[in-house]
Amino acid sequence: MLCLQESSIDKIVSAESHFHALAQCREFLTTNKIKPVLSSDTAGAAEEISKSSDLTRAAIASELAAEIYGLKILKKNIEDAFHNTTRFLLMNHKSTERKIVNVKYITSFLFKLRNISSALYKVLGGFSSNNVNMLKIESYMLDGSFTATQFYIDIEGHPDDENVKLAIEELGFFSKEVKILGSYPADRFRSLSS
Repeated sequence: MLCLQESSIDKIVSAESHFHALAQCREFLTTNKIKPVLSSDTAGAAEEISKSSDLTRAAIASELAAEIYGLKILKKNIEDAFHNTTRFLLMNHKSTERKIVNVKYITSFLFKLRNISSALYKVLGGFSSNNVNMLKIESYMLDGSFTATQFYIDIEGHPDDENVKLAIEELGFFSKEVKILGSYPADRFRSLSS
């Protein structure tokens, strides 16, 4: 948690940050009777605090944000679960990176299912039968409709891998639309099965 240089924990009444950062620090905020205040992003919250003269306001942001905006680090490691992480992806309109041999990749994509019986089951089966490990799947209703669903998926592998090509081809049979968002080297922090 970051604050102005002249402030201290006993003066803090509110903490500003992105929704997810606030949610990940709920226990600390509740215990210290600090009101969570929503901000569009963590660094933006730190910038706002730096421009303020209000000693009762704090920001939940990174040490780098403290350095950039001249804020004091009031308290470190305030998250409810130490393993909380945030992923950031840099995206480009065109693929700029070729696959590097012996590098483990993650591929992210969106797809919209056709409204047919067992479509999701069949899609998931395509990943399984082609030995593609799924790391994450999230569903989103489109336009408030219960019949139109979009999914976000992260998988292990690169679209140039033969098994991934086959799984994505199979996905296409049961989807209205498939959009590969990109592939990127897996972080060393992540232990992949492949």
